[in-house]
Amino acid sequence: MKHAIAPDPAPRDLIVQRPEGLYCPAGDFHIDPWKPVARAVITHAHGDHARRGHGAYLAQAQSAGVLRARLGADISLQTLAYGERIDVNGVRLSLHPAGHVLGSAQVRLEHGGQVWVASGDYKLQDDGTCAPFEPVRCDVFITESTFGLPIYRWQSQAALMAEINAWWQANAAAGRCSIVYAYAFGKAQRILHGADASIGPLICHGAVEPLNAAYRAEGVALPPTQLVTDPSIDKAALPRALVIAPPSAAGSLWLRRFGDHADAFASGWMQVRGTRRRRGVDRGFVMSDHADWAGLQQAIAATGAERVIVTHGSVPVMVRWLREQGLQAEGFATEYGGEDDDGLPDAPTAQDLAGTGDPSAPGSSVSEESP
Repeated sequence: MKHAIAPDPAPRDLIVQRPEGLYCPAGDFHIDPWKPVARAVITHAHGDHARRGHGAYLAQAQSAGVLRARLGADISLQTLAYGERIDVNGVRLSLHPAGHVLGSAQVRLEHGGQVWVASGDYKLQDDGTCAPFEPVRCDVFITESTFGLPIYRWQSQAALMAEINAWWQANAAAGRCSIVYAYAFGKAQRILHGADASIGPLICHGAVEPLNAAYRAEGVALPPTQLVTDPSIDKAALPRALVIAPPSAAGSLWLRRFGDHADAFASGWMQVRGTRRRRGVDRGFVMSDHADWAGLQQAIAATGAERVIVTHGSVPVMVRWLREQGLQAEGFATEYGGEDDDGLPDAPTAQDLAGTGDPSAPGSSVSEESP
């Protein structure tokens, strides 16, 4: 009598949801947890992914300076170079470039015949300020979807900086200081890296300058910058200056130092006119450190993953689109997207999206908008 061979039990997921955040049961560690845990692997140093209170941290080597500046110099921090592999309780772990900000990394896990990649936040554009995104082949890919709608498509870094420099040049010629509100970690350094310093002085808010120092320490080329409080500053040159400040500086007393000025906001949300109106600035520059709609599709395809888990952003739209492509797709509920550079509080409202052809609007279809 022949006995039926029982099928192998389904492999356990390498990453699951826990109240504290994403958890690897086999390795007994969390990835970007939002509540205190014993061991945390950190994809990058934005505040919604790297939080205080964990027992031990593991992150990419170039993020060490920013992490210690934000979380405390005394944190227990282990760092890895890109591509370096370690064993954590039998799980082979390595970090790979995400192209998001300095030191950002995708977390590759290999165990029990499975390969999973948790991407954190990422973008495919090489902006010159951090290691460019590298696709990692895997069975399961955990992706963000901050700008997971077809209306979001970014121009090249060169074209974007040409716009910013032209705006700055025109303001300088008119004797008006140019102020750009940009998140202090990531976008501020991208703007500085591409700024034409021959137009005028570059002045940074006090929240931006320490992060500039962290980038310079890792060999990223940034032009000289000053604080407006520096004794050596040439006040007569302020009308020609480009000032980079965090969004929180808008409407503050600090701005009075610059007199008559033009202002702009740099964010991916500037793609939508209603968001620009709510910001109340003279100009909006469409600039994001996250992948656009086409970039998300390209990155996911490059992994070869048959299963995709979507975290924060336009989760229902992205899950639906992935299923239309024949992939197994689902969402994870997370707490990402708060302090991050394109934080969700600025996301467009349903009224903003009306008339854009966006798939989240009533009667729209993702497949109709897909490239």
